[in-house]
Amino acid sequence: MSVNEQQQVAAMHDVESKYEPTHYQNPPPVMTGPTIANPGPLGLSSFALTTFVLSLHNAGAGLSASGPSNVVVGLGFFYGGLVQLLAGMWEFRTGNTFGATAFSSYGGFWLSYATIFVPGFGVLEGYGTDTKVLDQSLGIYLLSWAIMTAILLIACHRSTMGLASMFFCLFITFVLLAASKFNNSETTLIAGGAFGVITSIIAWYNALSGLLTKESSYFQLPTGRLN
Repeated sequence: MSVNEQQQVAAMHDVESKYEPTHYQNPPPVMTGPTIANPGPLGLSSFALTTFVLSLHNAGAGLSASGPSNVVVGLGFFYGGLVQLLAGMWEFRTGNTFGATAFSSYGGFWLSYATIFVPGFGVLEGYGTDTKVLDQSLGIYLLSWAIMTAILLIACHRSTMGLASMFFCLFITFVLLAASKFNNSETTLIAGGAFGVITSIIAWYNALSGLLTKESSYFQLPTGRLN
């Protein structure tokens, strides 16, 4: 074969290679996880309603402020306790460390608070008739939750005005309730109940603002972003 013939064969081979069909592999399918709903409104609603009921009793709304408030036990176990704890667990799933800590903590608060009034646990029975020691113990209990609330108040300083206002009022509520136990003061108890009602209303407002999204509502509620 001459040199010219070899060059022609090589040229034809290059042309065939150039237009030879290329086989592309299909790209792997994109795997997306399940959609996680916002658990915030649920946690805030359960906290607000349970706080509202107890605070009205503490404020003496139509009844004695120092009277029994055992009607809150069921709410403390199931709505304020269990439901709020579940909301906290779902906040972990969404990656919201603050929401998970807050909801889980206050869910534990309501569960532990309701336990005090259940005779089977023997909490109140353990103090017998010594109400002074019981009040001091409850004062320590409430003061401890005031400290926990102060920590969460500091941690939310770059969130929203609505959230910061709620934790501030809740902190004042716990301080007043603790003081009412330490000093055996019904007036301070009523003041704590009043702040508790304010706290629950702010919590409901925050819950509603989370429910009124752009996809589900014609309007939204301002929360006052701090960041």
